[in-house]
Amino acid sequence: VQLQASGGGSVQVGDSLRLSCVASQRTFSDLVMGWFRQGPGKEREVVAAISNSGLGTYYSDSVKGRFNISRDNAKDTTYLQMNNLKPEDTAVYYCAARQTSFYSRDYRASTYRYWGQGTQVTVSS
Repeated sequence: VQLQASGGGSVQVGDSLRLSCVASQRTFSDLVMGWFRQGPGKEREVVAAISNSGLGTYYSDSVKGRFNISRDNAKDTTYLQMNNLKPEDTAVYYCAARQTSFYSRDYRASTYRYWGQGTQVTVSS
């Protein structure tokens, strides 16, 4: 599975961005998708995850209420809508995929097998 992330950029505090991640997998609907980020000098952390059907979602506390993860299985694409961006959201954002169950409630990076290249998000005050 190859993943291609896009949509990053430089924005101001309070702005919005939408990241996209396109997968090469023919059976995209078999994949649990996740978004991660890694800020300067920080470890990679989970931001959000979505079940293969799209019915289940998970958000880290730091983005809950501001970010929304979604997917379009017809387009083999998952999205991360980021609203009310803050300087602490500055990071390289990665999309990832796995075939294990979303409902294991384990969203760590180590549970994902496939990774896309990162896309930089910079939020300035």
